[in-house]
Amino acid sequence: MARISVLDDDVSLSEPTLVEGFPGVGLVGKIATDHLIDAHEMTHYANVHCDGLPPVAVYRESDAAATTPVRLYADPENDLVALRSDVPVKPGAATEVAACLGSWFDEVDLFPVFLSGLAREKDESPPDLYGIATGDGGEALARAEVTDPPESGLVSGPTGAMLAAALEAGRDAVGLVVESDPQFPDPEAARRLILDGIDPIAGVDTSTDGLVDQATEIREAKQQLAEQMRQANEDSSRAEPLKMFQ
Repeated sequence: MARISVLDDDVSLSEPTLVEGFPGVGLVGKIATDHLIDAHEMTHYANVHCDGLPPVAVYRESDAAATTPVRLYADPENDLVALRSDVPVKPGAATEVAACLGSWFDEVDLFPVFLSGLAREKDESPPDLYGIATGDGGEALARAEVTDPPESGLVSGPTGAMLAAALEAGRDAVGLVVESDPQFPDPEAARRLILDGIDPIAGVDTSTDGLVDQATEIREAKQQLAEQMRQANEDSSRAEPLKMFQ
């Protein structure tokens, strides 16, 4: 089974930007997309049913409705879609999930923005942000003034699989790579992703005050998922330096 089950047919999208938020290093993608959904009061638009996703049901506090662990949220006014994931994707399933989502990307004519953390120990300087692209995605990076990577590297996990699928299909897409805390959830890195990557690429304006003011609460709320990711770090979407003879 591989399908996207749309819940709200009244949502109208025209060549939207999609922001992907699978858990990874520092949980930066998940923190960023969760914040976008809340800040823009995005509508629960669709449930994702893809082979390879864990066969589990998710429920929320004070809400009896069960839903899928991976969902899509939409903001028609800003032509924005966010992929929210409450679970990691196993390495062997990443290709299946990427193919499932990629076919829907083409159907809806989405421009995907993939998010990944690059493990770096924290210091006083702001985390660096870099961009990579497939197809004509480099044009979006240039408009947003996102810099090129300073070193060779690779992106793994479900995010890497989706970038690989976009490359193979010739699909326009970008990947944003931000330096992130390798041990703990990193709201500061997620804020950099939003302000200097997602917002200028998608043409939106997102208040990030909550990411700064509530950084401690966010870290505590995400800590359990971060621990799960560390125990099985091969599940993570992550960027890492490419060690090779050059």
